[in-house]
Amino acid sequence: MSENDAIMNSGTPKTRVVVGMSGGVDSCVAAALLVERGYEVIGVTIKTYAYDDVGGNRANDSSCCSLDGINDARRVCQQLGVPHYVVDFSEAFSENVIEPFVAEYLAGRTPNPCVLCNRTIKWEQLIRKGLALGADFVAMGHYARVGHDPLSGRRWISRGRDAAKDQSYALWALTQESLARTIFPLSDITKDEARAVAQRAGLHTASKGESYEICFIPDDDYARFLKERVTGLDDAVRGGEVVFDGAVVGRHDGYPFYTIGQRRGLNIAVGEPVYVTGIDPANNRVTVGRGEELLHSAFLAHTVTMQKFPFPTEPLRVVAKLRYKDEGAPATLIPNDDGTIRVVFDQPRRAITPGQSTVWYDGDDVVGGGVVGTVLG
Repeated sequence: MSENDAIMNSGTPKTRVVVGMSGGVDSCVAAALLVERGYEVIGVTIKTYAYDDVGGNRANDSSCCSLDGINDARRVCQQLGVPHYVVDFSEAFSENVIEPFVAEYLAGRTPNPCVLCNRTIKWEQLIRKGLALGADFVAMGHYARVGHDPLSGRRWISRGRDAAKDQSYALWALTQESLARTIFPLSDITKDEARAVAQRAGLHTASKGESYEICFIPDDDYARFLKERVTGLDDAVRGGEVVFDGAVVGRHDGYPFYTIGQRRGLNIAVGEPVYVTGIDPANNRVTVGRGEELLHSAFLAHTVTMQKFPFPTEPLRVVAKLRYKDEGAPATLIPNDDGTIRVVFDQPRRAITPGQSTVWYDGDDVVGGGVVGTVLG
């Protein structure tokens, strides 16, 4: 039994838990399950941005930080008979999530803002708020578990029961301190079962759809967002060179608007399929190449967080993922003295993308993770 399951099944009366409630069905069910099991629940919805800060309310009134999301969470808390608060973390969100997101794209990399949001906002900031409210734990509607080794004291994220909804990839950066205060009430149920719980409890979010976009870019148009966020960006980067086999074969719309492995939207014709293989911010240049040029076997990972094991002192075998829907592949972690880790795959992988997250697994358990840096070969 995982530590998460032990906490959920302990029956400890009146343990106070702050539930991060986006207004979606999963977080609402998490709150309902905790109420059923006798916990003292406080619902908290995080306000992470104002519409004026992200170019208005575009295309999605039901994103996790929208007014509709706040109202849905409040209504569910009223149904459950528990208090609900809205906390404004917009300043911290801008500093810890939006600004790094923009900086990464301007540096020619492709960031994963959800990882930063999870660590710094949904956990660290919410835990501080929970402590101020006298809460012992925070709970989230993620399909994941918390594992615990009582001998070493270490905690880690594990995949939840619903493999199709597994969210462990985006939780690799959670610290030991955050994991020690985390409950995942949905760890042992599937999405369909969660909706059944919502229907049984009469929650009006039972049939609510899901949003997969970045919350502060609900129209999923990150190029539009960057142009509006950075004054003069469009004029500064439009018209740079597109290079293939050492020759200029076209002009691009701006290097921040491309990512490694991209094929669509290149607007060039060289007689064969080509993909983005390199982004050069200093020279506003995008390099394209053939599919085989996207294959590499090693890269450096930085900003490393270790979960199941401490930072390795010798090579460590893992299964490494490069993106959320990646099934992962066997690899060896080789530690460096500067805190980075060289990740070497047994077989070359396609489109290793600087800025993205690499997450390392031991079975279903998250060993740790980092940010993809320099691609080595």
